Amino acid sequence: MFESAELGHEIDRKTFQKEVPALRAALLDVQYDLLEKREFPIVILVSGVDGSGKSETINLLYSWMDPRHISTLAFAEPTDEERERPFMWRYWRALPAKGKIGIFAGSWYSQPIADRIQKKMKRAEMEETLDEINRFEAMLVNEGALVLKFWFHLSREGQKTRLKAMEKDPRTAWRVTKASWDRLKTYDDLQAVAGHVLRVTNTAHAPWTIIEGTDDNYRSLTVGHIVRDTIRKHLAQTTRGSVPVAPPIVPAIDKRSVLTELDLSQKIDKKSYEKELAKWQGKLSQLMRDPRFQKNHSLIVAFEGSDAAGKGGSIRRIVAPMDARQYQIIPVAAPTDEERAQPYLWRFWRHIPRKGRAAIFDRTWYGRVLVERVEGFCSEADWLRAYAEINDFEHGLVESGAIVIKFWLQISKEEQLRRFKERENRVQTLQDH
Repeated sequence: MFESAELGHEIDRKTFQKEVPALRAALLDVQYDLLEKREFPIVILVSGVDGSGKSETINLLYSWMDPRHISTLAFAEPTDEERERPFMWRYWRALPAKGKIGIFAGSWYSQPIADRIQKKMKRAEMEETLDEINRFEAMLVNEGALVLKFWFHLSREGQKTRLKAMEKDPRTAWRVTKASWDRLKTYDDLQAVAGHVLRVTNTAHAPWTIIEGTDDNYRSLTVGHIVRDTIRKHLAQTTRGSVPVAPPIVPAIDKRSVLTELDLSQKIDKKSYEKELAKWQGKLSQLMRDPRFQKNHSLIVAFEGSDAAGKGGSIRRIVAPMDARQYQIIPVAAPTDEERAQPYLWRFWRHIPRKGRAAIFDRTWYGRVLVERVEGFCSEADWLRAYAEINDFEHGLVESGAIVIKFWLQISKEEQLRRFKERENRVQTLQDH
């Protein structure tokens, strides 16, 4: 996998200095075009072995481009807050908006690679994680993002030489730690695991570029040229390619569905209702305070359904026995400008609660396959792939310990009209007074 990055690539200093001015100007041009159009974000992953020039390359991109429109996200061990949420939560929160460039120093690949090397993750678990990552990157590309993935490589001797040189230089000595030398001892394990990871995740829509990190000039120019050319090409495209991720939906010939077969005549008398409501609200209050819930789980309640079907009233009754510090109600309306600049699931990921907390969604991520689909706010390809993306989203929530409960509230067309008129009369009465 890494043989092509051990050929001794070099660029002499004179050639490097000659090429840099034109390259810097071109990078600034494409960056400002990207910012002006605001059609898509750039996601750049910088990974590789210690001492291969990851930090130097990121710093160089900052000096060659306008740093005001670049963000760098460095991911180390997850914080307590991050551990209490799904694995991908911290990466979703860090995604750049349209027109911006986000550089990930370490990424969604770092933890699986480290865990596999340290035997904390089984091979099957890693394959499942890589499959999740592939689908995540396909989603980013389908949402318009340009994903660039760089792996900087050094041979074992090359890494050893680089670490020694950095250790001798007062400006870089602080970056070489005991952990750096410890990781050199697991060089072969890293190559085996990383080689497999790169092969499995080297997709057509988000390919890896492996770059030899021995010569700084070669590495810097190579990255600069790739970033310039790829952004320029992406800006010139009039249509965006899509990654097929979902089969077509086959409608029922007889037009029957779960909703058409619902019995909408069911009732409960008021006395029984009030007695049962008090009972189950008390039970809910106890469960929310249970130490096992506080330590291991979060609660996510999703409400969808017909207008006037009672979503608001149901939510009020659910939260009534809860501690107000323990939950958040998220009303979902038309996306804001900030939300439109991100993949559509971003605005839901940002509200995922930590363990011991609850989030109640009044309207949900299913809007992509409901109102957005019906009103034509997204293309057929968008809402078709959304089914698979929603399944991935909910799977990630459950795997992290979240209890996900989804309610669809349904009423008849006649009952909906009656309630609309009742609301209209109530509003009119309030206005008259």
